[in-house]
Amino acid sequence: MRTAMERIIPTRNEGVLGLVEGEVMYTSPVADIPLQDDPELAEALRDYAMADEANFTTIQTDISTYRAVVVPVHGTPGEGAEDGEDPEVAAFVLAYDQAAEKATFNEGFINYTGVAIFSLIVVALVGWLLAGRLLHPIGLLAQTARRITREDLSERIPVTGKDDLAEMTQSVNEMLDRLEGAFIAQEQLIHDVSHELRTPLTIVRGHLEVLDTGDEQDVTATRELTLDELKRMNRVVDDLTTLAQADRPDFVQPEPVELGTLTDEVYDKVLALGDRRWLIPERAEGQVVLDRERVTQALVQLAANAVKFSPPGSVVALSTHISESDTVLTVRDQGAGIPAEDVDRVFERFQRSDTSKPGSGLGLPIVDAIARGHSGRVEVESELGAGTTFRIILPNSVIESHQEDSLTHGQHPVPQLSAEEQAETVYEDPQPTTELPGRTNQ
Repeated sequence: MRTAMERIIPTRNEGVLGLVEGEVMYTSPVADIPLQDDPELAEALRDYAMADEANFTTIQTDISTYRAVVVPVHGTPGEGAEDGEDPEVAAFVLAYDQAAEKATFNEGFINYTGVAIFSLIVVALVGWLLAGRLLHPIGLLAQTARRITREDLSERIPVTGKDDLAEMTQSVNEMLDRLEGAFIAQEQLIHDVSHELRTPLTIVRGHLEVLDTGDEQDVTATRELTLDELKRMNRVVDDLTTLAQADRPDFVQPEPVELGTLTDEVYDKVLALGDRRWLIPERAEGQVVLDRERVTQALVQLAANAVKFSPPGSVVALSTHISESDTVLTVRDQGAGIPAEDVDRVFERFQRSDTSKPGSGLGLPIVDAIARGHSGRVEVESELGAGTTFRIILPNSVIESHQEDSLTHGQHPVPQLSAEEQAETVYEDPQPTTELPGRTNQ
């Protein structure tokens, strides 16, 4: 038994004893708990040690509570016994401290519970922070939406990151841009209508108030004046309607157009605008993608402006050109030109460099709107006393093309000029220039 006791290594909270005749005779030198130090335990084990079979029991003492197994060992001679003498009654006891085992378990449970609670707190905190960060744009969106009113549409949501919420925020900002643009356009339309219609209405009302119905000549003159003012108002309303539609996606409806044919059609239309020397120095042929009606409207408007600000008999030239990247439509006159201080305001509504000339000041804004509707631009070159050149530059969508550089073309004969006149009239190939920062109307 001594040898067995020395070889057995008890686990944590375990101890072993060797009992002979109910007395503790052997102990383990490496036991975690010294069972022999609890006299109540030794006394309780005495009865079990004298039994003939193994017992598994719970023993409670003042020191602790033990779970013990007592196994009888037969045939063990006592110390100093002679051969032939009866062997002494011995027992092997293995017990563990139940209270200490529970304390260890409870300690582990408390530790694990503490770690779990701490982990849950950390996870909840991190989740709360992440959720707050992810939902922050939504909160900003709600706050911005509450701050946005008809009077102030300038609020925008800061865009951070490149995730789905950032894309949604960007989309909302773009929607607000469109909404603000729509409100601005609406307010500008109302302002423009009231601004431009007030004068003719005042004129008509004033003449009607002083009209002498008994004077046939006065009635006729007032009637003619009223019809003229109503005609002007109708023209202004049409122009404002066109400008109001400029930001709509269907403002221009591009389609394949033969540019040479379009040049001929515009040439035919502008001949009736005035007594000018109408020329086509350069005529491009080829199919390009543009809105035929809108581009015709823009070129006719530029030609009408050229007639308005140039003397009778002077040259007004219409050119079309196709380059690798652009389609360029040019109208050039030999009129008075635009003052340098007015060039930067060329396309502003109701701006006129010469107020002595009739007009609403909406023609060139319409030309600019048509160019922008094609993702293009309008460039202006002007010199006082020498004339003005307008170029509508549209991004190319060319199917096939070639240039026809001549003062005549297949359908429209034009006057033959001297070399000096041709040098003054024929265009150079349009060169790209920097887009003007401001706009005004001629």
